[in-house]
Amino acid sequence: MWAILKKECKTYFASPIGYVFIGLFLAMFSILFYITTISQGVTTFQYVFFYSAMYSLVFIIPLLTMRMFAEERKNGTEQLLLTSPRNMIEITLGKFLAATLVILITEIFTLVYFGILCYFKTPDIPAVAVSMLGFLLLSMAYIAFGMFISSLTENQIIAAVVTIAAFVLTWLAPNISMKLVSFSLIEQFYPFVTGVFPIAETINLLLLTIMFIILTIIVMKRRKLVK
Repeated sequence: MWAILKKECKTYFASPIGYVFIGLFLAMFSILFYITTISQGVTTFQYVFFYSAMYSLVFIIPLLTMRMFAEERKNGTEQLLLTSPRNMIEITLGKFLAATLVILITEIFTLVYFGILCYFKTPDIPAVAVSMLGFLLLSMAYIAFGMFISSLTENQIIAAVVTIAAFVLTWLAPNISMKLVSFSLIEQFYPFVTGVFPIAETINLLLLTIMFIILTIIVMKRRKLVK
């Protein structure tokens, strides 16, 4: 698994993908930071993560996930994965953890904005910590889903479009019917912003992440049997 993790990390940072992801996210984060905190004169830093998750994360996570398996299939290197001595669980987890690491690095960069805010007034540190944890859990769920979609196709564009469409649909679900609130990942994330650690939402996001990781493993194992 660690060899796959190392290989994937090199892919992200030896190419523009990782830098583009971090740059796009921080650019949007900067705008939202100014709108929600600086211009309002408030210290609710945790809400920057909420609006970032709502307006930017759903559109840029596919940058990390669209190529995971689709690129391997398109380039013909999938056969090497399927016939390698490493099992599919290690391969899938290695790819998943590499993308999660990019999110962690991105979150670390956001601490610069937190430091700027602390210069003027101390924010609610527990609320910020809980919201950052929730943001990570939400990102992991998004990554797991995007990875699953990538395992179903060899076209990266299709993988990205389907992933974004699914994210947007879950985002809009409560507007369609309140019965669909439980399908909205943004609604699952919102309790973290209040500063109170939500156990139920944490479990839901973790279960969703695990479910799509398992589904990805199943898809790839079936492809291995077919090959």
